[in-house]
Amino acid sequence: MTNDVKKTKQLMTRLIPLIIFLCVSIFLYIGLFRDATVLESTFIGRPVPEFTLNDLVEPELQHDKSVLSGKPMLLNVWATWCPTCYAEHKYLNELAEDGVYIVGMNYKDDRKKALRWLAELDNPYKISLFDPDGMLGLDLGVYGAPETFFIDSKGIIQFKHVGDINPRNWNGELKAVYEQLK
Repeated sequence: MTNDVKKTKQLMTRLIPLIIFLCVSIFLYIGLFRDATVLESTFIGRPVPEFTLNDLVEPELQHDKSVLSGKPMLLNVWATWCPTCYAEHKYLNELAEDGVYIVGMNYKDDRKKALRWLAELDNPYKISLFDPDGMLGLDLGVYGAPETFFIDSKGIIQFKHVGDINPRNWNGELKAVYEQLK
């Protein structure tokens, strides 16, 4: 019987690396086909969290969550240190010209740099929130910039897009999401 136990242990010793290899391979295979721009958010279907932030352009003006209700809108998280935000900005101006209501949230940034950015590149935002320490971003589960939240007229987050908004993804999927908010 001890010979059988020895053989079983040897077999298990040989199988363990194979089992580990298979598990890692399956995990990596699944990751290959995951859309990196879709990050599940615990806030989908929930109201925007409570906040009070100063306005980026008019620092003496404060905003709370009520500015993110009343009409369908996009809440665009951006920063001057973000090269993808720069690439996205021109298209956000086009969307704003087409009547898309966009609120901007300047995230973990310098106010002077952000104001210079908007002066040079135009301002697509109806309201510009200033979140210098990233606390609202943290409350929203922001991973980085740019990220855009699609919010309905009741202030409920309906969708989250990670990455830039561009003509391809707007016309392919995001415009339909925005239209459903109306």
